[in-house]
Amino acid sequence: MHTQAGLLVVESLSKNFGGHQAVDQVSFALQARAIGGLIGPNGAGKTTLFNCLTGFMKPASGRVLLDRVSISGRSSSAVFAAGLARTFQIPRPFPEMTVLENVMVAPRGQAGERFWANWLQPRQVAQQERKTQESARYWLNFVGLSSLEHEPARILSGGQRKLLELARVMVAQPKIVLLDEPGAGVNPALLDQIVDKVRALNAQGTTFLIIEHNMDLVASLCNPVMVMAQGRLLMSGPADSVLNDPRVVDAYLGSPA
Repeated sequence: MHTQAGLLVVESLSKNFGGHQAVDQVSFALQARAIGGLIGPNGAGKTTLFNCLTGFMKPASGRVLLDRVSISGRSSSAVFAAGLARTFQIPRPFPEMTVLENVMVAPRGQAGERFWANWLQPRQVAQQERKTQESARYWLNFVGLSSLEHEPARILSGGQRKLLELARVMVAQPKIVLLDEPGAGVNPALLDQIVDKVRALNAQGTTFLIIEHNMDLVASLCNPVMVMAQGRLLMSGPADSVLNDPRVVDAYLGSPA
């Protein structure tokens, strides 16, 4: 099989639940530094696709390549370590930990995670802890939450939780970030802030793939836009041509998938 070029390449990915084909032979390539949009009616298979890409579910068939290396069937932590990070539609921070502590738990491969390192390499552990804290503070400042770093995460609004989650994944310096409905339940001012941060990160080299129902956000932010309907990839292309395509209008306004 000839592999397409791209930072994230998905080849003939399928996932079924009993007789229901949730993801059906989906193939696409997302280039480095793109902000891809994934749209489609509820039940189209978007979240299942995200789950298969990020190791939360194992696909029935097909494969996923990140930077030309297969991450198919790996655990979610191995996929994260390879450089693919994901935020959730409803972020769940550790409520009683501070905002800063929530960001500090994210980095991969910290020496302190190996319990014996605390005795054998205390200096290395302390040094890494300082670096992690510096990095966490940098990203909290970047998303505009610095003033809340010592507050428990439970006080954050829905939009602030999405900004916190963005800071958490960025500490790990991922190659690509999958955002699951960043616009859901967020007030317009905070949504503008989230969009600005995604644009800024993208300008610095981070690639994004975004599930979103807010078509204004998709039209202004995403290229390419990929459309799923009934588990299949219906089409992919620039936002203006995709969003005006009769098949896309039909997928949204026709019978629900």
